[in-house]
Amino acid sequence: MKYNWHWQVLLETEPGGTGTYLHYLLVGLAWTLATALAAWVIALVLGALVGTVRTTTARWAVRLGNLYVEIFRNVPLIVQMFLWFFVVPELLPQALGDWIKQMPPPW
Repeated sequence: MKYNWHWQVLLETEPGGTGTYLHYLLVGLAWTLATALAAWVIALVLGALVGTVRTTTARWAVRLGNLYVEIFRNVPLIVQMFLWFFVVPELLPQALGDWIKQMPPPW
């Protein structure tokens, strides 16, 4: 088999005329890496905090840490995403909730 790859398509301008396809791929890669790094930092800080709280001598703090761990372990990820996207903005003050719900897509 002989394939004829058309790599020049990456350098062509996309139909909207705002950039090349390669530019969009690189911007997407940068956003993906930035999101992954931010998630890693948040997970590290929150995990260290909850782990430390679970080792204290205060029973209420240990129970609070155990509750946090059990909730996030036992609630499926798709349900958590639904709650964060649809329920949490409704629990916030109305102006902040409306701002979150009306955020434009990142592209």
